[in-house]
Amino acid sequence: MDLPGPIHDFLLVFLGPGLILGSLAVVLLPNPIYSAFSLGLVLFCISLFYILSNSYFVAAAQLLIYVGAINVLIIFAVMFMNGSEYYKDFHLWTVGDGVTSMVCTSLFISLITTIPDTAWYGIIWTTKSNQILEQDLISNSQQIGIHLVTEFFLPFELISIILLVALIGAISIARQ
Repeated sequence: MDLPGPIHDFLLVFLGPGLILGSLAVVLLPNPIYSAFSLGLVLFCISLFYILSNSYFVAAAQLLIYVGAINVLIIFAVMFMNGSEYYKDFHLWTVGDGVTSMVCTSLFISLITTIPDTAWYGIIWTTKSNQILEQDLISNSQQIGIHLVTEFFLPFELISIILLVALIGAISIARQ
């Protein structure tokens, strides 16, 4: 989206804290329903970041797949949980939480130190044979389609099978 600089910066100022607060809410809220809705907010903010970076197809896929399907499936699964079992053994802080927070903090620090030191503009994304094919295509969605049918066919089919199994599992749980 070709927005003027101040408007682009204004949107980034509101999307960044929304993303951070939403992700903290996913982790810190004790109610799983509120955590699932916070996850929906985080995924929506990520799709808005994609729109700001002119990746409209990825933004639409993010909204349709993650916000529209995966998050709804998560909320559907959380609704079937028995609330009394979840809150019965609720402790404020456990050893596993400490180990997890140490691992996440170390990953965060390593990413914060690695990202500024990487020369992102020097990375070559395609090989010589793919450049000829991608220059002849009209749009990015056609490039994505070519890659899904050629290079990423097996992972694409495996993901569709995993989603089908998750849908069948959700239907079988709902029938009980």
